[in-house]
Amino acid sequence: MRVADISEAGRNEAGGGPGRPGTGAAAAADAVPPVSDAAGDADGPDAEDEPLHPAWTELGVKLVTNEWGGFLLRETRYPQTHYHGTHRLGEWETSVRGLAAFHPGVSDEGIGAEEVLFLDLETTGLGAGAGNVPFMIGLGYWDNGSYVVEQSLIRHPAEERAMLARLIGLLPRFRFLATYNGRTFDWPVLESRFILNGFGRTVWTPLHLDFLHPSRSVWRNTLASCRLSHVEEERLGIVRRDDVPGSLAPSIYFQFLADGDPRPLAGVFHHNETDMLSLACLAIRFGHLLSGGLGTAVPFPDEPEEMVRTGLWLERMGHAAAAAALFERASGNEDIGYSTLIALAARDKKAGNWRRAVLLWQRAALAAASGATFSCEAHIELAMFYEHKMKDYESALAYAEGAFELIQRHPLLHRGGRQRAELEALRKRRDRLRRKLEAAKPTAQ
Repeated sequence: MRVADISEAGRNEAGGGPGRPGTGAAAAADAVPPVSDAAGDADGPDAEDEPLHPAWTELGVKLVTNEWGGFLLRETRYPQTHYHGTHRLGEWETSVRGLAAFHPGVSDEGIGAEEVLFLDLETTGLGAGAGNVPFMIGLGYWDNGSYVVEQSLIRHPAEERAMLARLIGLLPRFRFLATYNGRTFDWPVLESRFILNGFGRTVWTPLHLDFLHPSRSVWRNTLASCRLSHVEEERLGIVRRDDVPGSLAPSIYFQFLADGDPRPLAGVFHHNETDMLSLACLAIRFGHLLSGGLGTAVPFPDEPEEMVRTGLWLERMGHAAAAAALFERASGNEDIGYSTLIALAARDKKAGNWRRAVLLWQRAALAAASGATFSCEAHIELAMFYEHKMKDYESALAYAEGAFELIQRHPLLHRGGRQRAELEALRKRRDRLRRKLEAAKPTAQ
């Protein structure tokens, strides 16, 4: 489906044309002159003076002007009934309240559905330095029950100031900024551009909802990649067709600057629009997890590794009960792997749940002894437990000797200083336990 078709479909589903965003609060007016009425309407006199290339019209793009000049804007509205992958956009109304856990204390009153601004930039480079220019700004927000996707594009560098001025006018409507790595990339890039265009740095101070970090916490060991395009396909049921990779967007834009043909940019618009929809659905997914929707709105993970990682993240976010249910499911799974056993046991050790920690270490030790891994971590933990907690030096020595055997079988034993240090530490532990065991023997009469 062409981008123009998608845009028109979104408008038809919403039952009306594009809405007209507000011009912001007085805080933005202090930073830049007020955005004129033409900022939300392409029908002003300036728009008529500069006819657009017919290809822009096919893309659903219009010319927007304000006191700083003009730029291009494309707006698509999606109704709450719209599905993107497994999630319906209307789920945002109930899931958004859970995202307050990202900012405990600050967000005690909760998060309103229309207080979150989604952001995704298409830039000319990868860094956050002065030479990296955002040629397209993708925004998403809820307005009167619809999810609005706005995409601003500059046809040449002189239009950047007008595009940024309109953005600054919109920002005070929102409290939270939702991104995927936006805390360290998208927002710093914009702050740099605000400064270079004379608007200052502190035009707005958002409360960040950066979903890259929870995605890595939950899926780093179960997915091949935590790129948004991979997460959405593997966990949100979203399949992109004929998508232009984000890495090609800069070269397509540079080609447009060279030849003036906007038609190849259709793929960039489509890619960015899909990003904005996927970002909203990812926010819905994490919102459900944080508002008690695990097992109902969101299915339980299938893999023990993901169960444990999800539980660890939920526990850090203040949802201990939901985490405990996942830990229990994972510990009872026969297919749980060595690294997952170790991670869950480490959590139980920290929480003082020694009974389950020991059982998990014992399962891991059996797996290591059978050749599943060269790691001796479970053996060492058990040796420490029996030596220091139980004063059972015989069991402690047995696990220490088992660890010694495992590390000797390690193929990199003589290649790295860390392995040699581990071996030496185990020798000392083994010798100490032998002495303790000997000293504990009853003296012959």
